[in-house]
Amino acid sequence: MKVTLAEAVDWYVQLKDSQADASTEQAWQVWLHADPRHAEAWQRLQQLQQRLAVASPQLAAATLQGARQGRRQALKVLGLLLGAGVVGWQGYRASPLSADYITRVGERRRVMLADGSRLELNTDTRVDIHFDSAQRLIRLQQGEILVQTGKDTRPLRVQSADGRISALGTRFAVRQLDGSTRVTVEEHAVAIQPRLAEANEVRVAAGQTIEFSAQRAGVVQTATDNASAWTQGMLVAVDWRLDRLLGELSRYRHGHLGCAPEVAAMHLSGAFQLDDDEAILASLQDALPVTVRRLTRYWVRIEKREA
Repeated sequence: MKVTLAEAVDWYVQLKDSQADASTEQAWQVWLHADPRHAEAWQRLQQLQQRLAVASPQLAAATLQGARQGRRQALKVLGLLLGAGVVGWQGYRASPLSADYITRVGERRRVMLADGSRLELNTDTRVDIHFDSAQRLIRLQQGEILVQTGKDTRPLRVQSADGRISALGTRFAVRQLDGSTRVTVEEHAVAIQPRLAEANEVRVAAGQTIEFSAQRAGVVQTATDNASAWTQGMLVAVDWRLDRLLGELSRYRHGHLGCAPEVAAMHLSGAFQLDDDEAILASLQDALPVTVRRLTRYWVRIEKREA
């Protein structure tokens, strides 16, 4: 739901923009009716604005002004309002300001922590750091990180929504998914413990990956060689379905990016630069019998090319 709520804020920003036109509204309508969760998120956003208008016209005006200034500012204002308990909205209650390190959509960031550990944040990621005399704790609120542990006698752990990952002198990636967490180990090993089944600890070694929920651990599998290619600004696909590729690419750009059902199962391989999504879309037309349809810059659909 967090991702859907963020999309709703994106559309709120676009519709309040002075350059919004009929095509923008049409694209928003397409998004709104594409999934029942979209309508629910939009309703929550509208309820927030309406309640603010009644409870505090000044705060409502601040929210609107934030939207006009862009998504980041809008999220900042909305997050502050929700965090202050102005309304009981449970969906998007964490403010971007509450995280120690943040990346926006399409942004990546490298951070050196106080203990010498290196932390890399992928697109749309929020992380909190809690170091004390007993442990080093990295709390992944959302998104994806890669951790290279520094030399320190205190244990280093990553906490996701689904459980805990304990580093055993290692380099590993953690990605928060909807309802589960994926861990991929590049060096040494980690131990994972689902939040509601801590006794079910599983060791994951270098070259392996696992996906686990709060209730149970999944099956340890062999990791792909390119799982952390994003740290180099690359997206590497090896015999991927087109819908999988678009799903990954959509993490790095605003708006809707999808495909028609008749082309979803087309397979392709390639190495793509994440900072040039337009070049990726152009390359798809060269590699596959597809065409890129744009309703607006925020609504893109891959369709079968007409003969």
